[in-house]
Amino acid sequence: MRTVVTTLLMLGCAAGQTLSPEVRSFVRTDAPVIALTHVRVIDGTGSAPREDQTVVLSKGKIESVSDASGANLPKDAQVLDLHGYSVMPGLVGMHEHLFYPIAPASFADMAYSFPRLYLAAGVTTIRTTGSIEPYTDLEIKKQIDAGNMPGPHMHITGPYLEGAGSWAVQLHQLSGPEDATRTVNYWLDEGVDNFKAYMFITHDELAAAITAAHKRGAKVTGHLCTIGFREAAALGIDDLEHGLIVDSEFLPARKPGECKGEEDAVLMGKLDMNTGPVHEMILDLVARHVAMTSTLPVFEMGSFPGRPTLQPRVLDVLSPNARMLLLENRVQSSDAAAIRSRYGTDVSPWPAAFKKEEEFEFAFAKAGGLLLAGLDPTGMGGVIAGFGDQRELELLVEAGFAPVQAIHIATYNGAQYLGELDRIGTIAPGKQADLVVIKGDPSRKIEDIENVETVFKDGIGYDSAKLIESARGQVGLR
Repeated sequence: MRTVVTTLLMLGCAAGQTLSPEVRSFVRTDAPVIALTHVRVIDGTGSAPREDQTVVLSKGKIESVSDASGANLPKDAQVLDLHGYSVMPGLVGMHEHLFYPIAPASFADMAYSFPRLYLAAGVTTIRTTGSIEPYTDLEIKKQIDAGNMPGPHMHITGPYLEGAGSWAVQLHQLSGPEDATRTVNYWLDEGVDNFKAYMFITHDELAAAITAAHKRGAKVTGHLCTIGFREAAALGIDDLEHGLIVDSEFLPARKPGECKGEEDAVLMGKLDMNTGPVHEMILDLVARHVAMTSTLPVFEMGSFPGRPTLQPRVLDVLSPNARMLLLENRVQSSDAAAIRSRYGTDVSPWPAAFKKEEEFEFAFAKAGGLLLAGLDPTGMGGVIAGFGDQRELELLVEAGFAPVQAIHIATYNGAQYLGELDRIGTIAPGKQADLVVIKGDPSRKIEDIENVETVFKDGIGYDSAKLIESARGQVGLR
């Protein structure tokens, strides 16, 4: 990227925020007025990109978007010549975590590395969809908002709303509806703004949590098992995580309120997305305005032997121990003897189930459902903050969406769900200058989404490469 006017690094930044010296070390572009010229604009609405545009940023906001040929540049503007580049809204990550698996069934917050990697990849707003250490997450948000840490804007989810019988020792297990109400109100007072219900929550506990949250303007999503999607929708849940692959209502011989396994890959491969019970469930969710969060990267990692290709950038940010565990998990997941022992065949049913999940998400969106995008950096440890968000867009395209539609899902839709579409999610005058500058054209070749060079947050341009380099070897440690 060619800079016509020398980059200015100032203590006082474009949006009027004071940045610490550490944060300023990652700033690539900062001035009261910045003009991005001769750039391709992918505006997040799903519309076709506009070529050779000029986008003017002023005091942390988007001032104007116009044809470069007729643009009158402000005299005091810092001008960036962006021939060959695209600019799109910052990604709005809707199934993000600050934690990462460090051992079987054990997680730790990556308070140092993950905020940097989210921002570096162009994720300028996240919802932490479930918190292991909610106080840590709240303090990280405070530090980022104060300009003392690099990272995205954050919506903090309270601790998991989990019922008795949970497999995870780090989660509080609710004792009943009253406990659910008390937990929701306590954490709203502490500063969280949404909640995630988890696998063993009961019908009455979920009902109480939703009522308490809605009473104070907060939303509830869920990764459920004891409760099926249609039951949760009838209770008023706002969002459902992961998609059909975790919906227990289609499991044979399932009893209400029972969680004896949330996934049946063989059954998944046989379900019809366009007729019958699944289609009826989709229509019910759409009618009740229940959103669905796609997390394809975490399922891809566990479904296909050898997929995705492990990129050097992923391995580089992992600590030596995390890298070793990931590689061991990859070998174990593709072990032929284990597959044969479990399924009675040499062919795993998971690739077919994954394809069905992609079909489900496409059918949900086609029916008018609000599909959101996330990554879920859990599983076997290969889904990494930021990088996984970019992979999510690539997999949405694999699922049948056009690249501009995938970008729309990962920007506009997330902003709409969060109630922030008036500020973020698209490129338009008056909106917050949260933008991603990409070398190439992801509207034609979605893989170019990985070529992030500069990420503007509140009008300040951060150097993606420097942020990634600062996280080298840190994931799994801090």
